[in-house]
Amino acid sequence: MKSPILIWSLLLALASAPACADFLHEVNEARAEGCGGRAGVKLPLRSSAKLGEAARHLQRGASLRDAMQAVGYHGVKSSSIHMSGWLTDANVARIFSKRFCESLVDAQLRDIGFYRKDREMWLVLAQPYSELPLKDPQLINERVLELVNEARSHARRCGRETFAAAGPLQRSPILERAALAHAKDMAAHDYFEHTSRDGTTPAGRVTQQGYKWRVTGENLAAGITTPEEAVQGWLESPHHCANLMDPRYTEMGVAYAINPASSLGIYWTQVFALPQPRK
Repeated sequence: MKSPILIWSLLLALASAPACADFLHEVNEARAEGCGGRAGVKLPLRSSAKLGEAARHLQRGASLRDAMQAVGYHGVKSSSIHMSGWLTDANVARIFSKRFCESLVDAQLRDIGFYRKDREMWLVLAQPYSELPLKDPQLINERVLELVNEARSHARRCGRETFAAAGPLQRSPILERAALAHAKDMAAHDYFEHTSRDGTTPAGRVTQQGYKWRVTGENLAAGITTPEEAVQGWLESPHHCANLMDPRYTEMGVAYAINPASSLGIYWTQVFALPQPRK
């Protein structure tokens, strides 16, 4: 004879499976439809038990980063949402569309998990490492350079500072080596700083590679999975934007490194420089 606890667990599992399916169906319908002027995404979200557990950790007060680490989900990109009120499946989908549209129609976010308690709901969406679109570093570097030069070809404001259009940058293999060395070090040792663990500065790393510079600068990014996101993120940050638009620079190198076991997953380094004149 089955124990009462076992019978209750079985009934709970049978009852929750259709509820989860109904919820996921409503959310994916809203995702496909689009919202806030953004196009819909046909690729549906998938239910993830690990992200459901991560949502439970959020309910207990954990940060998203700690929650993801606690359940062992290695995602390169993640987002959390907290809702409260009368939360039917249809209501959740509507709230998603109106208040969290950017996450709902983010095609890179592929998995979803949730946890309900009383009139509150916690949701976690994430992109797994297995679906990183970065395959060819050379093509990625060329694409970043293309996007940067497109941005430099137009006048723009970076915070309170206004920049005129600047000349295009040239790709530098030496600066790429400096960028790759720092990106790999951050990924391997799980930190995100301009200064290396041994105290080396961006200028010092460029010098170590044998590059003779007059002016040099560096931008960093992490958790970004496409060249478009990386460049857009730099343009939206006043300091990084100023580096990118600085008319003194003539050369650039960029690189990224991935470590699924690290906190941020993927680390980017972008290095700018004006070389010393040749004698």
